[in-house]
Amino acid sequence: MRMQAIARHRFLRLAYSFGAAAFVATYPVLIERYLVLTNTYRIPVPHLPEAFRGFRIVHLTDLHYGFLVPLWVIRHVVSRTNRLERDLVVCTGDYVHERNATSQIDRVWPVLSELTARLGVYSVLGNHDHWADTERSQEWLARTGQDLRHKAVSIEKDGHRLWLAGAGDLWEDHRNLDDLLRDVPDSDCRIVLAHNPDTADTRFSARVDLILSGHTHGGQVELPLVGTPLLPVRNKEYSSGLKVSPMGTRVFISKGIGWAVFPLRFNCLPEIAVLELVPDSAGKETRKRAPTRLPGGRAS
Repeated sequence: MRMQAIARHRFLRLAYSFGAAAFVATYPVLIERYLVLTNTYRIPVPHLPEAFRGFRIVHLTDLHYGFLVPLWVIRHVVSRTNRLERDLVVCTGDYVHERNATSQIDRVWPVLSELTARLGVYSVLGNHDHWADTERSQEWLARTGQDLRHKAVSIEKDGHRLWLAGAGDLWEDHRNLDDLLRDVPDSDCRIVLAHNPDTADTRFSARVDLILSGHTHGGQVELPLVGTPLLPVRNKEYSSGLKVSPMGTRVFISKGIGWAVFPLRFNCLPEIAVLELVPDSAGKETRKRAPTRLPGGRAS
């Protein structure tokens, strides 16, 4: 009986070890990628009119519909977004994963067209959208009424306004920010959608109050004491969250939903980012201020 008890104990210990190893091996690939958080950030924005205090922008990016990101995930994200309190929805590119094909574009955009917000939905393209098919991606932007690529539009509230402008993708269709903002009044608040946060480090002299970007996926892997070992940007400070460029421009980078180079996430949960804007009249004195992460981030 004693030998049977010892054998059973060894078997259970071995089974536990194998189970733990299997969990560690599969968690980054098959589990964490589907734990989409809704994260709310309070973002101080220079030149933001007082009328826009508490203005809520839902920021989606890098959905990468395709392998390991099935259409039900996209539908889930869109449904979650449409249930949130929001004034505006913005999308900053990389909606598909394929190259030189249009099938994923034609499947994902009918779902993205269901996004709604009180003051509109505005989108630009990412590098993967161009690598798949620029013309078809642009066609869907126009068809859905979300097209902000290389455009600037004003958002009005209580007689005041802020401007949204679409810089596009730095690698594939970058437009100089001075040209993009040429017709925007100097005194008005300016928010730019740019897929790649390195856009903040390009040559321009126009004032930009906030850039909203994706592209990095937060690095997809964040290791304790090491950080994010792989970021597809020149400026390695641009991982995720609110950053400040060397020129003093504020840049918010979402961790996004999908994956690019490696099909895994570890300690870097995908997110639907909700940005709650507040005026920042202190200007340069608050440029280094981090965003306030509000309670309420949740996984589902």
